Amino acid sequence: MIKGSTETLILTLLQERPLYGYELIKELHRQSEGVFNLKEGTLYPILHAMEIEGWVESYWMEVEGRKRKYYSIRDKGMEALQSKKAEWNLFRRAVDRVLGEGGLT
Repeated sequence: MIKGSTETLILTLLQERPLYGYELIKELHRQSEGVFNLKEGTLYPILHAMEIEGWVESYWMEVEGRKRKYYSIRDKGMEALQSKKAEWNLFRRAVDRVLGEGGLT
C-alpha cells in the first residue's frame, strides 16, 4: 500500500459503521478484492495512533459471548478523511496524467 493510504482506507470503512479490528482487516480485503491484506501488527498501531489523534474512538462490546473492541469514526476523523481524500484525488490525477501522457503504459 502507498504510505498514508492505510489511514484513509480505515477511516472510509469506519464511516460506514463501527467495526472491530479483525472485521476491519476482512472488510478491507473483501472490498479490495484481495489486493489489500493488512496484518494485525500493522492495523492496531495505526488504530491506536488514530485514537490518540481523536479521529476514532473505541469501546468494548460482548457479541456471542466474546468481548470485541469496536472502533468508530469521530468528527475529527471525518475532517481528516475529507482532507486525505482530497490529497489522494490530487495524487491520483497527477499519476493519471503522467501515465496517460506517454508515461508508463
